[in-house]
Amino acid sequence: MGTMSLSDFKEVRIPAPWGHISGRWYGNRTERPILAIHGWLDNLGTFDRLIPLLPDYVGVLAIDLPGHGRSAHIQRGMHYAVNDYVLIIPRVMEEYGWSKVSLMGHSMGGIISYIYTALAPHTVDMVISLDILLTWSTTIKTDLKTFADNLEKHLVEEERQEEGNLHEPPSYTLAQLSKVLAKGSFNSVTPEFAKHLLHRQVAKSKLYPDRFYFSRDGRVKYYTKMIMEPGFSEALAKRIHRKPYLIIKGSKSHYLGANTEKAIAILRRNNPHFEFYEVEGTHHVHLHAAEECARYIVPFIRHHRPPALTSWSLSGKEQQLSAEEKRRQQERFFKRGKNAKSKL
Repeated sequence: MGTMSLSDFKEVRIPAPWGHISGRWYGNRTERPILAIHGWLDNLGTFDRLIPLLPDYVGVLAIDLPGHGRSAHIQRGMHYAVNDYVLIIPRVMEEYGWSKVSLMGHSMGGIISYIYTALAPHTVDMVISLDILLTWSTTIKTDLKTFADNLEKHLVEEERQEEGNLHEPPSYTLAQLSKVLAKGSFNSVTPEFAKHLLHRQVAKSKLYPDRFYFSRDGRVKYYTKMIMEPGFSEALAKRIHRKPYLIIKGSKSHYLGANTEKAIAILRRNNPHFEFYEVEGTHHVHLHAAEECARYIVPFIRHHRPPALTSWSLSGKEQQLSAEEKRRQQERFFKRGKNAKSKL
């Protein structure tokens, strides 16, 4: 068993009422993969440097969230919100018939994973959270101002996208885009690594040769985050119980601060499957310190998603029996699903 290759992937398009969710399924496509979810304003390219370091016996399905990367934008007149992004996880599970899901999320992708795991812990077998746990908190005054500003900016962006008014966003050379992206991430993503995020979120300008613009939905910049009061975030943590949970913090990042201490203490309490490590780096620690992150992620995956017996020892008739049993298990699962009231 070795590691995955970034060139070994299958492009996927998961149907959705508003269009589709785009993704890349890396590595093993015969077993249930790890579902990887990127952060706000990023795309699946955020995992480019980490994926080649992960074990090849379990695949990784990295997706672009709606409005990001190459996924469809939601309908006009609608608004992006963290609560709605949580629903992407069961939608992907339903598409592939999974009764369980393994999650790896960075930033907003980690918040989505945390909320979903708390709401449906029986469907999650492990979580890898990269420099995040829950929504970062500010003062009430700051939150109110952000809501008010985003309301106005969303309406302006919505008007820009209306038929007849549509015009290109600002365009740049690729070198300039790298610097713009770095500045927008507060230098969490350096220009050197910006290429991993740019290849799925730029379009060629029709007005200016040799220039490009960000092709993501402009409305995602003004999404609604979930404000978590201390009591609520702790209640979510209590629902996760003794779930295998790995958190990696970037040493120069503030996203795992005082507001997460109580929730982390609850996750850690009486849970031998909880792990927390700090790695030198910024918020995008998995991108610029991929090797250091992999030192903790790989053993965690091997322990909680060990190789299936068929990956190395079964053959012939035994393999056929294993496949037949898997088919029967899936049939039993879907039969239960039809009779069950809950969709999770």
